[in-house]
Amino acid sequence: MTVGVISDTHGLLRREALDALRGSDAILHAGDIGSRDVLEGLGELAPVFAVRGNTDAARWARTLHGVQALTFESTCIYLLHDLHQLDLDPAVAGINAVVHGHSHRPTMEWKAGVLYFNPGSAGPRRFKLPVTVGQFVIEGASLKPEIIDIL
Repeated sequence: MTVGVISDTHGLLRREALDALRGSDAILHAGDIGSRDVLEGLGELAPVFAVRGNTDAARWARTLHGVQALTFESTCIYLLHDLHQLDLDPAVAGINAVVHGHSHRPTMEWKAGVLYFNPGSAGPRRFKLPVTVGQFVIEGASLKPEIIDIL
């Protein structure tokens, strides 16, 4: 199973992001979506699971939760926007990966057997940070993460 991961689009859904996420079985959006059109565009590729970011204050975003716990095959993924708002111990809770955004910096780090994954920002370029998305390949209990430069 392939899970595409995107964050911090801020209303901009780049063709390059769509190309990189094409073929995903599901797509996670870690907030600061910026427009319902972004979710609709991603939804043309695969089912989308999204959380509200700190800039998602419009009426359409009010139905989005701040966090989601999702299971794909036997892998549990905890999705939120700002890692500083994580209010549980993922290892104790049986979570395999924490997906977050907010910083616009792509990161992939394992701590206590849990993957902390930020796909970076696929929206407007910020400072000199790269424009990226992410992907997980899930096979049973195996989780293989990747960060993909799109610009």
